[in-house]
Amino acid sequence: MNVLIIGGGGREHAIAWKIAQSPLAGKIYCSPGNPGMKNVEAVPLTDLNELAEFASSHDIGLTMVGPEATLCAGIADIFRAKGLRIVGPDKVAAQLEGSKSFAKEFMRRHGLPTADAAVFTDEASALAYLKKKGAPIVVKADGLAAGKGVVVAMTEQEAADAIHACFDGAFGAAGASVLLEECLFGEEASIIALCDGKTIIPLASSQDHKRAYDGDTGPNTGGMGAYSPAPVVTPELWKTIDQQILAPFLKGVQEDKLDFRGIIYAGLMVTDKGPKVLEFNVRFGDPETQAILTRLKSDLLEALVAVADGCLAEVKLEWYDEPSVCVVLASNGYPGHYEKGKPISGLDDAEKTGAVVFHAGTKLADGQIVTNGGRVLGVTARGKDIAAAVQNAYKAVACISWEGMQYRKDIAHRALERR
Repeated sequence: MNVLIIGGGGREHAIAWKIAQSPLAGKIYCSPGNPGMKNVEAVPLTDLNELAEFASSHDIGLTMVGPEATLCAGIADIFRAKGLRIVGPDKVAAQLEGSKSFAKEFMRRHGLPTADAAVFTDEASALAYLKKKGAPIVVKADGLAAGKGVVVAMTEQEAADAIHACFDGAFGAAGASVLLEECLFGEEASIIALCDGKTIIPLASSQDHKRAYDGDTGPNTGGMGAYSPAPVVTPELWKTIDQQILAPFLKGVQEDKLDFRGIIYAGLMVTDKGPKVLEFNVRFGDPETQAILTRLKSDLLEALVAVADGCLAEVKLEWYDEPSVCVVLASNGYPGHYEKGKPISGLDDAEKTGAVVFHAGTKLADGQIVTNGGRVLGVTARGKDIAAAVQNAYKAVACISWEGMQYRKDIAHRALERR
């Protein structure tokens, strides 16, 4: 079947890479795609109705949506109204990511463990609540902010600055409403699952690295690297996650009559009182997807068709035992201001080491691949154990260079410390 992938980052490159391995896959299109995607035809469309028309006219058997903004804009509603098969929740269900207050109410209503929080629509009320609660505290823009609308404030001044930034328009409409949330302590883990509204199947566990710099310091980013599996998610913890998070999520979707045929991502904090949900995303994580899909032995396209058709119960996923590590290479200054258009060298040499280089923010200029985003590449490799996977990933990283390239040197440090 022909496949349409929406998006153009590292996550979508990994999805395209994995789908291309399926015997079911025919022609693969991607909107907008990126220069790293091999044997994928770029589609220069952004309008959702035009994309639906494209899917109809090009005999697209499945559309897979990467970015959250497209899901929150209602692409699944448009496609399903035209009888087109698509993976992704409808516009209402997508609010589980599109509105942190919607997600928080969902979790409270259905008994999922999460941090206490309060929602504010004006700065004065938020500051009064901050004065009462004190720090540390987490400040979250309610809407979509590309993974950057969260500040873990260790002081009241830091929290007050973050509150002011939200209401002052730093995140546009996303910051018109703000959550002040209890600060949880522990180790984070990412749990991504397929869900067709009747069945939920978790993928391999993973752990993201949100902070920009080594030692988990610096500002929050969209993610500077990831690895899978996450050793913090022990077999015992998996049972708890199934019972306290995944099963109640599925029951909640059914009770609230949400059309959820897509991907659910639960960002967890593993505290001394058990796992708690920090956030929901309604799509594959980035860069967790790069680490996870390089470990997936099963046919991804077959599984995604089952999600869209509501027959996920028939799917069983198999995994390679080898861990996988993804190191994100970023532009100088990310997640703040950065320059674009820097020529990249060493891509072929990196892949000759056995790694897969997923493109996140690149473009082709005069026959040369150049930087075109904050996060530019996701260099991903497996290994016989986590130390070997780390070594293999950084061996490939050493082949790549451009002016101002920055990356963390300690991806998977928590897993290495557990050995």
